[in-house]
Amino acid sequence: MKPNPQAAYARHLDDRQPGEGLLADALSGLSKSPKRLPSKYFYDARGSELFERICEQPEYYPTRTESAIMREYVGAIAAALGPQVRLVEYGSGSGLKTRLLLRHLESPVAYVPVEISRSALAESTGKLECEFPAIEMLPVCADFAQPIKLPRAARAPRQTVVYFPGSTLGNFGSDDALRLLREMRSEAGQGGGVLDGGVLIGIDLVKDPATLEAAYNDAAGVTAEFTLNLLVRMNHELGADFDLAGFRHRARWHPLAERIETHIVSRREQDVHIDGRAFRFAENEAMLVEYSCKYTLEGFARFAARAGLRVAEVWTDPHRQFSVQWLVCD
Repeated sequence: MKPNPQAAYARHLDDRQPGEGLLADALSGLSKSPKRLPSKYFYDARGSELFERICEQPEYYPTRTESAIMREYVGAIAAALGPQVRLVEYGSGSGLKTRLLLRHLESPVAYVPVEISRSALAESTGKLECEFPAIEMLPVCADFAQPIKLPRAARAPRQTVVYFPGSTLGNFGSDDALRLLREMRSEAGQGGGVLDGGVLIGIDLVKDPATLEAAYNDAAGVTAEFTLNLLVRMNHELGADFDLAGFRHRARWHPLAERIETHIVSRREQDVHIDGRAFRFAENEAMLVEYSCKYTLEGFARFAARAGLRVAEVWTDPHRQFSVQWLVCD
């Protein structure tokens, strides 16, 4: 009988109910001026599927560029990380790049994926267990942006490595990104290994605005559907009454902040109701739902240093659109 990954990993998954956390954040964010909602709520089952489709769009360079870097340099990356690693991955998603890394690591001890989408976590971990039966799988269904206590491996690792691919750090504002890097450093430095570990991270780089804006406004409209799925989710889980036809997706490059800012924009004056409360939207009112910050190599090195991390290795594509960086505890 084929194993059921949902059942197999039930002991590692949390007991969150649909909508828990979402309601409080929605009420808080819609009460702000300007309104805003956390991008972490994009990733329900439908949102995760849509993001996989985004990664296949011709305009969306980050995923294919990072994957090409990993394929070309995975041997050097594995050598830099060393043997007997406990690999902790934040926002593990489908785990495609993780599979490549695990194949090349020398005798990895354990894999600890942290993912907010229960279905994505169970599916990816089940597949990885079948391929890597010698590696202890310790999945955690949680929001990695919040403090969490991660499981330790049954066998002591040589070091802990936090893996954070996909340029996800860019979805956080400066203060939150710095706090998250410091938490990664703490996990790597106190991860039960005999050596201080490090952080393997994907960082998207500053480039021409046309390329950046196209990546977040694909011609097929998949990114727009992904963004507006947040409203679908609130309607389904919270009983909200967002009219999808009354809102549109907008993503623009902010040159001074060096980031793409994604908003959901109201097409008309309208009221939306959630949990017995009414929220008024003006015509063309924009609600912030995501940052996608970009860095220069020099700027990110300075930023990482503030978190106690030193850039030890950098791998990039020929056009320097994207980078994979190995950060060690300083």
